[in-house]
Amino acid sequence: MNEEALSEFSALEIEPLIADRPAEPRDSSRLLVVNRADGALASRRFSDLAALLTSRDLLVLNRSRVWKARLEAAKLTGGRCEILLMAPLGPDRTSWTALCRKVRPDQALNCPGGVQARCLGLNPDGSYNFSFSAPLDEAYLAAHGAVPLPQYILKARQRRNAGAPPDEDKYQTVYAEEPGSIAAPTAGFHFTPELFSGLKAAGVKTAFVTLHIGWGTFRMVRAQDPAAHVMMEEECEVTAAAAEAINAHRAAGGRVIAVGTSSMRTLETFSGEDGTLRPGRGRAGLFIRPGYKFRAAGAFITNLHVPDSAPLYMTAAFAGRELLFKAYQRAVSERYRFYSYGDSMLII
Repeated sequence: MNEEALSEFSALEIEPLIADRPAEPRDSSRLLVVNRADGALASRRFSDLAALLTSRDLLVLNRSRVWKARLEAAKLTGGRCEILLMAPLGPDRTSWTALCRKVRPDQALNCPGGVQARCLGLNPDGSYNFSFSAPLDEAYLAAHGAVPLPQYILKARQRRNAGAPPDEDKYQTVYAEEPGSIAAPTAGFHFTPELFSGLKAAGVKTAFVTLHIGWGTFRMVRAQDPAAHVMMEEECEVTAAAAEAINAHRAAGGRVIAVGTSSMRTLETFSGEDGTLRPGRGRAGLFIRPGYKFRAAGAFITNLHVPDSAPLYMTAAFAGRELLFKAYQRAVSERYRFYSYGDSMLII
């Protein structure tokens, strides 16, 4: 295999398997269990998770909530476009960094509710700065914004002439609390209140961290040498209570299981060399790829990822590249559902 880019994953026939809606109920999704010790693969259901874990396990989940960051807009010539809001540039919320296609500096766009946007210029990372004629506060976004679904979900629906489910609730974990993400921590989609009850009964513990998913997570790794890829920073936090619970669990010989790449990156950002977690707020800019030495987590729950994506590189680093490719081949042959609304993996 190529020692640099994960090119072999791009050859898999994934497109027909892209999920355009979540499983119903959420925990009925499939779960591919990947054993790093012996290379074994086993197909289960996510609802089996409580039977697969024990009281020595602690799940770390990202409680960030997706906010209505997508705005429909129109050029003054009448052409339609879309603004994906990333972050406000000031407390008055009239200036923002955002993503937008086919826009140029000083161009004006008409947004819903009579608000006008003006493109101020292009940033080095490919985003733009915009000024708006009124604050884009919570009330405005609640009325006029939309959940920013990945394009591959929308395209999958178009190919299948499939109707759209109510994504505002579906594209969100059941435990989401803190608004701030422009993409969901999708490994958490499979959890239900009933499954949490089963996990608690099995003695499985939980701890919550926060990482607000931004462009860093879904910006593709295009460099021939992945080491040259720049991971855009994302805001994250580990509370004192979470750090204390996770550290105590590890000290007692327990296993920490990161739920999703955002939880894993938060753990690695705040972990010392010995895996001890420190509390705090910061910005996660780690690009985790094969060869990385993980410090905190002993197992990993994650979805089936897009080739050339940073989450795929992290998963290959944890599972081992060859074993992960074997698992993806199995998932394709057994017609697992891929990407955000798709099925999951438990890597132990």
